[in-house]
Amino acid sequence: MTTWDLSERELTVLSALWERPEGMVLGELTEALRPATGWSRNTVQTYLTRMAGKGLVAILGDSVPHRYQAAVAREEWAAVERRSLLQRAYEGSAGKLVTAFLKTEPISAEERDELRRLLDEMEV
Repeated sequence: MTTWDLSERELTVLSALWERPEGMVLGELTEALRPATGWSRNTVQTYLTRMAGKGLVAILGDSVPHRYQAAVAREEWAAVERRSLLQRAYEGSAGKLVTAFLKTEPISAEERDELRRLLDEMEV
C-alpha cells in the first residue's frame, strides 16, 4: 500500500498547491502560506525540495521562475489515508470504522438517510 507519511506541515504545503492546480511560483506559494504559517521563502523552498524528493511535489522546470505543483491528487491522498486508518485502527473492517464513528459522532437525519441509501445500493 502506498503511503507518504505526510507531516502536518507538508500537508499544509500540499493543501495550498491543491488550491491552485496550475501550480505556483515560490513567491506566490510563500505568500499563500505566510498568514497561516509565518514561513519565510527559504523555509518554503526547503519543504518544496524535500517534498519533491518524496514525489509529492512536481517542479516544472520549463519556466523561470520554476512552478511547483502537487504531484499527488487530494483524492488519491485521501484514499490512501482512509485505507491506512482502516487497516491500522479497525483491522480492515469498514463496518467497525462506520460503527465507531456513528457511536461517537452524531449525524443528521439527512446523513442517516444517505447512509441507508448507500447501504441499500451495496446490497449489504
